[in-house]
Amino acid sequence: MRTLNVDLGERAYPIHIGDNLLQQDLLRPCIRGRQVCIVTNETVAPLYLERLERALQGLEVEKVVLPDGEQFKTLETVNRIFDGLLEARQNRTTTLIALGGGVIGDMTGFAAACYQRGVDFIQVPTTLLSQVDSSVGGKTGVNHPLGKNMIGAFYQPRCVLADTGVLKTLPPRELSAGIAEVIKYGLIYDAAFFDWLEDNIGRLVVGDEEALSRAIYRSCEIKAEVVAQDEKESGIRALLNLGHTFGHAIEAHQGYGRWLHGEAVAAGTLLAADLSRRLGWLSEEQLTRIEAIHAAARLPLLPPADMSVEQFRSLMTVDKKVLDGRIRLVLLQGIGSAVVTSDFPAELLDETLESRLAMARTG
Repeated sequence: MRTLNVDLGERAYPIHIGDNLLQQDLLRPCIRGRQVCIVTNETVAPLYLERLERALQGLEVEKVVLPDGEQFKTLETVNRIFDGLLEARQNRTTTLIALGGGVIGDMTGFAAACYQRGVDFIQVPTTLLSQVDSSVGGKTGVNHPLGKNMIGAFYQPRCVLADTGVLKTLPPRELSAGIAEVIKYGLIYDAAFFDWLEDNIGRLVVGDEEALSRAIYRSCEIKAEVVAQDEKESGIRALLNLGHTFGHAIEAHQGYGRWLHGEAVAAGTLLAADLSRRLGWLSEEQLTRIEAIHAAARLPLLPPADMSVEQFRSLMTVDKKVLDGRIRLVLLQGIGSAVVTSDFPAELLDETLESRLAMARTG
């Protein structure tokens, strides 16, 4: 096991990364009361709920099992968590434990931020995407039909337990979706890590344990460094949203759940890279490298063919980075360097969208 620390003063917390951590007694130091409520979903519960319950023997453990899927990331579903907490008479000393992927983690954290005006929660992420991204940093929330993650709160967990062993049951499509977020860290922050990913992408796609462990650790290390500098996303943390403004537009248009979040981010990253090339910030060779690594990770390179430039523009205006009506994007100034900016010609954005949509339509 390796442990990182997210340095946020009195809200600091550890990220434990390693194999078979669910079977170890690592959560108790993070639990301050006797009441615990595990929130999970119908897919994860049969696989890992009993194992987690065994690790919590001696505590008063309640369970809330939710339906699985991005389409259920709503206020209505969060209300089911509140129902379970209230029916079990859970009080302010309870600890919510999110056992699942990013959807479960985001909803559980949001419920913890709201229940009795704030109770403790712990992240136990079970997908690669949630282990490297959504479980770290305290972003919680739900989707709205008009925009992804537009309702939520910053609320830090007490700890994160990333058991790499659970990734053995992850479907290949979900594994690839997580790799999209791993690639992002190299692109925005660490060119040497991107080089390593290029050399090892084949190992990652087939679930090689050593390669995955190294990728998870470095991804969490980067995110912890960024979050420690900018907890509430007023500056550098926005760089973590490379591809997300485009990607969220794709998810909202297609209907939450049709495209996995990582798939939408991958197509969005290629749109951001294309625009960066048109601005003269990326070379053709760098764009080719970025396309190649996403292709090797079995991720989509193009947006949905049934979207239009107008639909993209409309949905992209419902984004947390929009300021004074101007779309701000995370763009690349090279591999390993990124910037958040609204300083780009609108016609170049339209050219990027038109070009890659045309490519999608022609196959």
